[in-house]
Amino acid sequence: MAPKIVFRTYQTESDLEPAMKLIDQDLSEPYSIYTYRFFVQQWPELCILAYDEDTQECIGVIICKLHPHRRGCMDTHFDSDKIQLNRGYIGMIAVDKLYRKHGIGRSLVVQALETMKKMGADEVILEAEANNQGALALYERLGFIREKRLFRYYLSGTDAYRLKLWL
Repeated sequence: MAPKIVFRTYQTESDLEPAMKLIDQDLSEPYSIYTYRFFVQQWPELCILAYDEDTQECIGVIICKLHPHRRGCMDTHFDSDKIQLNRGYIGMIAVDKLYRKHGIGRSLVVQALETMKKMGADEVILEAEANNQGALALYERLGFIREKRLFRYYLSGTDAYRLKLWL
């Protein structure tokens, strides 16, 4: 039987501990408390947590941001012709291993994308480990394209792909 999942946005500092625990277990990069606070204090609506309704445990989290980005026109190299965009960024996402394959990761990404779009995002980028086929497949099913391979991007020496979705 599929678990009953409740999604909500970041509310208080007490939400950080379960989010950090999930991310630390799942991602290869270490993040300090200051990195988490940088995201959640500026963009609390872009930090979405998933809870098992029965156990009240945090079983998934996505942490994002939205910022202005200047991109040059394709047909010119002049700074005066730069286009101002709002770029969303998916910084971290994790789902408890026991709850995978229930669409929780997809739901977290879709909710974050919808919120970024409402906030005026023109594009969304993220990085994913080049050997994480599950994550790459999820993002590509949602319309992301592989923009660039980033060699030895992570501290572990693992390559990454930068992925982009135009909204």
